[in-house]
Amino acid sequence: MKVGFVHLGCSKNLIDTEATIGLFKKNKFEIVNDETKAEIIVINTCGFIDSAKEEAINTILEMAEYKKDKCQYLIVMGCLVQRYYEELIKEIPEVDLFIKIEEYDKLWEKIEDLVKRNIVIKSKKKTSKKITEIPPMPMLLQDQFLNRTITTGKNYAYLKIGEGCSNKCTYCAIPYIRGPFVSRKKEDIIEEARKLAKQGIKELIIIAQDTTKYGADLYGESKLAELLQEISKIEEIKWIRFLYSYPEGITDELLQVVANNPKIAKYFDIPIQHISDSILKKMNRKTSRKANTRFAR
Repeated sequence: MKVGFVHLGCSKNLIDTEATIGLFKKNKFEIVNDETKAEIIVINTCGFIDSAKEEAINTILEMAEYKKDKCQYLIVMGCLVQRYYEELIKEIPEVDLFIKIEEYDKLWEKIEDLVKRNIVIKSKKKTSKKITEIPPMPMLLQDQFLNRTITTGKNYAYLKIGEGCSNKCTYCAIPYIRGPFVSRKKEDIIEEARKLAKQGIKELIIIAQDTTKYGADLYGESKLAELLQEISKIEEIKWIRFLYSYPEGITDELLQVVANNPKIAKYFDIPIQHISDSILKKMNRKTSRKANTRFAR
C-alpha cells in the first residue's frame, strides 16, 4: 500500500514523523509525496497554540476529503491527539485511528491492527479535559529512532535527547501534553548519532524541550556538556548545534565545552523571553534579570 505523510509542528515532532515513516518502510509500505496517490494518510499534529490547533484540524478535514478517492485509512497522531483525544473522536469520525503520545510504545501495533487486520483500536483510557499532572510519556523505542527516515536532506539531521518538560511555565501546555522531562540513555543517543554519521550526515542538531536538563533524571545532574563531547568524537560528524537551552541550566562546564570544542557552533539558543523579575515570576521561570544579564555581556 502507498502511504503519504503530513507533518505539522516542531523539529521534535518531526523526529516522531521520521520514525513513523521508517516503520512503514521497514514493513514494506511505499512512501509517496502526493496525497492523491496515497491509500493511507498519516498526519502528525501540533496542539500547542490556537493557530497550530486550527491548522491541524483544517489539515485533518482537508485530508479526509481524499477518502472519497484512493485513501482507505486516515491516521492522526501527535500533540493535538494527546490533548483533545475524546473531543476529536466525537467531532471527526472520518479519522480511522487516533494515536496519542502515551501510546507511542505501541505505535506500530496499533497501525498494524488497523491496516493489516482492518480493526480500529482506540484507547480505553480517557484524556482529562483539564490540564492536570500526567505521568512521563513513553518515548519512541530505540529501534524506531535507529530506523527513522531522515527528511531534512543529506547533510544534517535532528537528534532528540529527551522528551517532555518539567519547567511548568504558567503559559505553556507542553508538560501537560508531553509529560515531565525524560532523558534518553547516553549510549542510545551515541548509537543513533553514529548511525546517522554512517548515512552521510555531517551536522547534528541536538534537540529537547530543554536540552540543559539532559541527564538530570537519569544521572542526578546535567550531562549535556559530557554528551556533546562524546558526540564530537564521531569522526564523520563535523558540526554540532544544540537548541533550546534554558539560561538557568547553562553551566560553566557547558560554556567551556562550547568555547573550546571546534565542532560545536559558537552560540546558544536561549528562551529568555523576558527580563522583568515580576513578569518572570508570573511566568514561573526559574531565572531572574540579574542571572540573564550575564548573557548580554
